[in-house]
Amino acid sequence: MGNPLLLDFKTPFEAAPFTKIKTEHFIPALQYSIDVALKEINKLVQNKEIPTFQNTLDALENCGSLIGRNSSLLFNLNSAETSDSLQKVAQEAAPLLTKFQNDIRLNETLFKRIQFVYENENREKLNTEQLTLLEKEYKGFVRNGALLKQDAKEKLRTIDTELAQLSLSFGENVLADTQTYILHVQKEKNLKGLPENIVEMAQQIAEQKGLKGWIFTLDYPSYVPFMTYSENRELRKELSLAFGKRGFQDNNHNNSVVILKIIKLRQERAKLLGYESHAAFVLEERMAKSEKNVESFLNNLSKKAHPVAKKEWNTMEAFAKENLGISTLEKWDTAFVAEKLKQEEFDLNEQVLKPYFPLNKVLDGLFQIIERLYGLSFYKTTEIDTYQEEVDVYEVKKSDQFHALLYTDFFPRSGKRNGAWMTSYRSQKKGQRPHISIVCNFSQPTKTQPSLLTFQEVTTLFHEFGHALHGILANTTYSGLSGTSVYWDFVELPSQIMENWCYEPEALALFAKHYETDEVIPHGYIEKIKKAAHFQQGLQTLRQLSFGYLDLSFHTKNANLIEEVKTHEKNQIAPLQFTSDISENCMSTSFSHIFQGGYAAGYYSYKWAEVLDADAFELFLEKGVFDSQTAKSFMENILSKGGTEHPMTLYKRFRGKEPDPAALLRRAGLA
Repeated sequence: MGNPLLLDFKTPFEAAPFTKIKTEHFIPALQYSIDVALKEINKLVQNKEIPTFQNTLDALENCGSLIGRNSSLLFNLNSAETSDSLQKVAQEAAPLLTKFQNDIRLNETLFKRIQFVYENENREKLNTEQLTLLEKEYKGFVRNGALLKQDAKEKLRTIDTELAQLSLSFGENVLADTQTYILHVQKEKNLKGLPENIVEMAQQIAEQKGLKGWIFTLDYPSYVPFMTYSENRELRKELSLAFGKRGFQDNNHNNSVVILKIIKLRQERAKLLGYESHAAFVLEERMAKSEKNVESFLNNLSKKAHPVAKKEWNTMEAFAKENLGISTLEKWDTAFVAEKLKQEEFDLNEQVLKPYFPLNKVLDGLFQIIERLYGLSFYKTTEIDTYQEEVDVYEVKKSDQFHALLYTDFFPRSGKRNGAWMTSYRSQKKGQRPHISIVCNFSQPTKTQPSLLTFQEVTTLFHEFGHALHGILANTTYSGLSGTSVYWDFVELPSQIMENWCYEPEALALFAKHYETDEVIPHGYIEKIKKAAHFQQGLQTLRQLSFGYLDLSFHTKNANLIEEVKTHEKNQIAPLQFTSDISENCMSTSFSHIFQGGYAAGYYSYKWAEVLDADAFELFLEKGVFDSQTAKSFMENILSKGGTEHPMTLYKRFRGKEPDPAALLRRAGLA
């Protein structure tokens, strides 16, 4: 009974008691909670009554809540605050949880009850959400092998277990290579061009490691500024090559074989279930519907973007030759040259903007924006336990009533993977409010300055808050349909639409304030930011499309023919790249979105959702960016509804029509 994961959390809002949870608690707790859930399932299937929605689907939805809570804790911590011991526990937990999922999905008696309800229930007596849950559960069982013969079911179990472990290994390998490398600069002349706060941050990192000089790492707040501002081309090259080698070195962290195993197993799994490819399996449950539609979508955007990108590249090449003495643009030059060109074209220096984006003021302004749009209030609390001292917790209220908990975790550290993401520690359902978390890797405060964000970091914060709102404002009966439990190519709409407020003067006035003087960002800077939003949109679009094409190519019917990851990647993205290939680099081996996250055969959804968000935001522009009725409609029809109805139905209810693909082209200046 000393294991807190075996008990209800007797804490404020039933929040996780992080400081009481030890690594050794997880496996016994998962074993116990799996046993409890299987007993609940057994009770359900032994019910002698005729199967109905209430005694079958309702009952199933309430099974396994303890597993959901404990597994969320484990895997969220494994991403944000991992250690060697926690990684071992995650590797041990993955097959346990996969087996449990398969024990449910491949339970013939349980499936027959669901099938009976699916085929016989009087649907007129069910509400929209119940109908959606019934459809989702039936399809979920079928798509996870319920109709397979016994030997095929056992094969599926084996595949799923191996895939779960390979996915964890992939992420561990990327993290290991990211954290092993440092660039140790010992001569001050090699810092030329770098902003003062970046130099100070590098000195702090060196001091923490007991070294003299300056340390730069592959964490984004260190890596991106160095690649953008360092005038030392050789050091830019060294850092760039190290970043591109993650998961692709002659060491124990090489992901090439891991990828080949994953794509072959995914293909084998899809064929076992009757699909010609993993992409076909995935896209059946997406707005895009088919591989052909995704290819058509990517191709149409590529045709629009490529001529624009080519002009942008030619401009950059000419500028680099004439002004920077760089005759051939290489991968390690593009961010540096692009920044110099942007400064030239727009008289806009990111470093001049940073003092207007101190994290505390941006966050406060963001809270004000959300309060004006959706009526939410955020109150920092110290009563809630956290997993790390840098993490803050907010009590979120709506109409003065508790609505959610929000954890924020903003800075890079050892044991935390790169990137930014939203996740939850507790989902929303009837009678239960959610606990949401945002995890980022922003520029850290230094001894002389607070955390000052780049404009890209500002948009990242707004993006992740859009995801958080999807969770915080969720208002559904069933957790399986709540918040971000939507079609994968719809999940980015709430996040991407929030980025638009970063460009609106009325919104910027709330958060873009100088950290020393509290002066609101000058209007001239705002105009430059808006103009710069179109800067190199052709090249940026091609970059995203190349990731979309690459992802899809790993999951088509021919994916099992791939013999060498690097060669395959090169063939896929070469037509969309202008820099020469780097033989010792491979993007795929650190492509965590598709080999560790949930974006396999779904990376296109970022661009897909951009169409939705560009079209949706046009309504806000038409009515006013803080128009209460438009915001209320977006909240009621999109944010609160989760996956309770088909996304296109929800979207049309908000917008009054299907999305216009040209909206994205108009916003990006590609029309």
